[in-house]
Amino acid sequence: MSFEAFLSTSICYGAGAPEAGWTLAFPITLPLATIALIYAIGASRLWRRSSRGRPERTRQALLFAAGWGFLTGALVSPIHALGERVFAAHMIEHELLMAVAAPLLVAACPGAALIWALPAAFRRGTGMLTHGKFLQAVWAVASRPLNATAIHGIAIWIWHVPVLFEAALQQGVLHYAQHASFLGTALLFWWVILRRSGRQQAYGSAIMHLFFTSLHTGLLGVLLLLSPKLWYPQNAAGAALWGLTPIEDQQLAGLVMWVPAGLIYGGAALLLAGLWISKSGIREATHGLRPG
Repeated sequence: MSFEAFLSTSICYGAGAPEAGWTLAFPITLPLATIALIYAIGASRLWRRSSRGRPERTRQALLFAAGWGFLTGALVSPIHALGERVFAAHMIEHELLMAVAAPLLVAACPGAALIWALPAAFRRGTGMLTHGKFLQAVWAVASRPLNATAIHGIAIWIWHVPVLFEAALQQGVLHYAQHASFLGTALLFWWVILRRSGRQQAYGSAIMHLFFTSLHTGLLGVLLLLSPKLWYPQNAAGAALWGLTPIEDQQLAGLVMWVPAGLIYGGAALLLAGLWISKSGIREATHGLRPG
């Protein structure tokens, strides 16, 4: 088997047309299964060691299971196979990665469980590695809210350049790189937004970056929706599978990027705004009860 064939994203199984099959490509299923197994081992170890924190551990495990489930659904279910021939399905897959799976995985705070799955020697080695000056310097720059938002936005816009988008459809390596950059930058973005938003002074910044992300992804969606020109002819080859013409397929994809994804970013901003107001009210009330 050639290297390109090994990295093919089109190894599908299922009844009927190949476009409706399940993608069981080894480079996709193995990492997903490995991450799930590592998390299960680490979470069970933490569960046994901490009786008081079990409600929180349960909440985190449920969030991780939901995030992993959406991630697996996007990459393995027929959505992925259809996404190679129907642009709207491809867009649904991308939004599941960036706007659904990523925030759920970040909210699960899986770091502790993943580390505790490792043997003690590896845990110490991992700690030494992550505390290295170079990695800390890189992380300090990448995890600034403005930088994380920009990195995620650049990844989205660059991969939607027609020549790169269609090249990713033709070459498995580029297809994996596209999905990895979407998921990786989304995890970085949501980690920065959700982690830093826990601090009182960072709520406003998080809301602003969510609004900006909603704005620029919505703009890209509107451009796809209103454009009279077909951006990715190759990705619309199977539009008839959904009873659409190629241009209608592109319009539906633009609508998916604009409305449902925008609602997620907007909903997250509203949630953080509500938490900000609530915590501000509690803080003011506590301040008022203090003796002068």
